[in-house]
Amino acid sequence: MFIEIDFNSDEAIYMQLRNQIILGIATSQFQEGDMLPSVRQLAENIGINMHTVNKAYTVLKQEGYVKVDRRKGAVIALDTDKIRTLEQVRRELQVTLAKASCKNISREEVHALIDEIYEDYEKGMND
Repeated sequence: MFIEIDFNSDEAIYMQLRNQIILGIATSQFQEGDMLPSVRQLAENIGINMHTVNKAYTVLKQEGYVKVDRRKGAVIALDTDKIRTLEQVRRELQVTLAKASCKNISREEVHALIDEIYEDYEKGMND
């Protein structure tokens, strides 16, 4: 598992970790049932505090990407509540699209970006 943290970023480290794991799921680097490294192991590998990894895993659990088992640790377990997920994506997209609109990014440019991103996910699934 390759995780790259930008220590100079304004984004919190636990959010960077969360986002990279979600991208790993989307690109099929992680599959349903895969175990993530232990909190201690991942913290040591990346060189961050164990509490930071634990916070990222907790957020992933709350969002329905992982289940935390006392014996196995964090396991990829995707929440199948599509309606709830669609509503969450809608809220997040509203803000993202508002930012794009304020910067004069067109609907066509956004659609092209979405197509490009989904193509990247499909490539990840076929690798």
